Amino acid sequence: MMLLPSGRAGAPVQAACPSAHTGAPSMSLHGPTLPQAHLPARAFSPNQGVAPLPPCLPNPTSGAWPPHPHPFQDSDSDTEGGAAGGEAEMDFLRNFFSQTLGLGTQKERLLDDLTLEGVARYMQSERCRRVICLVGAGISTSAGIPDFRSPSTGLYANLEKYHLPYPEAIFEIGYFKKHPEPFFALAKELYPGQFKPTICHYFLRLLKEKGLLLRCYTQNIDTLERVAGLEPEDLVEAHGTFYTSHCISPVCRREYTLGWMKEKIFSQVTPRCEKCQSVVKPDIVFFGESLPARFFSCMQSDFLKVDLLIIMGTSLQVQPFASLISKAPLSTPRLLINKEKAGQTDPFLGMMMGLGGGMDFDSKKAYRDVAWLGDCDQGCLALADLLGWKKELEDLVRKEHASIDAQSGPGSPNPTTSGSPSKSPPPAKEEARTTEGEKPQ
Repeated sequence: MMLLPSGRAGAPVQAACPSAHTGAPSMSLHGPTLPQAHLPARAFSPNQGVAPLPPCLPNPTSGAWPPHPHPFQDSDSDTEGGAAGGEAEMDFLRNFFSQTLGLGTQKERLLDDLTLEGVARYMQSERCRRVICLVGAGISTSAGIPDFRSPSTGLYANLEKYHLPYPEAIFEIGYFKKHPEPFFALAKELYPGQFKPTICHYFLRLLKEKGLLLRCYTQNIDTLERVAGLEPEDLVEAHGTFYTSHCISPVCRREYTLGWMKEKIFSQVTPRCEKCQSVVKPDIVFFGESLPARFFSCMQSDFLKVDLLIIMGTSLQVQPFASLISKAPLSTPRLLINKEKAGQTDPFLGMMMGLGGGMDFDSKKAYRDVAWLGDCDQGCLALADLLGWKKELEDLVRKEHASIDAQSGPGSPNPTTSGSPSKSPPPAKEEARTTEGEKPQ
């Protein structure tokens, strides 16, 4: 597995660990600050990339040491303020003593059973009022959007024809500024003719309609959460979105819509600003760019009051997104719906790197983490069935897919590419909905 965009064999290990904000060496009680830049792009593929860890530290899961930064990386990425630094140190101390040394905050067990059934009973109780969902590529693959690493079908397995210096270069901001053509050629090849949200996306919508969804943090840039009915205020699009695009010139920054970008992509011309002729880039986070400020502001408030974390379709390998699982109170139950277990880091190494203690599904001390392994859509259906929502979810999927089909007929715009870039697509009219159409898979 490739850890970094510059993950080539034989790369030297850095002696100093640069700060996430300034690039200067920085040490603190919780170790070097996790990088907010150098995160993977999600261009038409929401699968988990792997962001660089601090160069002086190994990956907590694989133990691999990160290589030297790539020469195409910019050093002028946008920076975040240092306001979160003190809070991060306090989080580290609290979690270190409570999780590593067994001191401090009491770990209250809220689940009567560490199973999906136990989670469902908890969700039906008075204790569970605010749910945060953390989602990744696995919730969109059934919509026909390829992931990054699947053998033969993954994105990185099909990039040889673009003659890149290495696969991840296509998503590096420095390389993009010099050579935007490969990215837009790939975008055209991967752009689906029609987006249809999956069962997972509509499960998120049901959580919202039931008044349970506090926030959905997504690593995906495919906008399917919006198409399924979530509003911008419901979302933290951690790795950006294809929903809007901007001119890359710092003195221009003109905004463009998804429809405008799609038209340029399919006309096989590099999208250029109508005002200054600079390249226009989708608002997705490339390697070498900072996460949106909203990620950090929402994180500070949301995780203080969350009652349940539902994690779906993510390998939990991309930082700082993966560290969100450790931001919740120690008693908060955490449900993973995924093809394989994820987020299980070595407790001591994870704490020393400021990543929290990780998920614990199997030890004798396990008290709040549940893993349902399999297809994410089937996991959502199983949970919905236990909650008494299964028929409602299946009906919602059928009606919404039929509505998308009706709106995407001959001469009709794709609902994901029309409308204002600052608003979610408008809901379909009731008369356009039927109970026929594509059945959930």
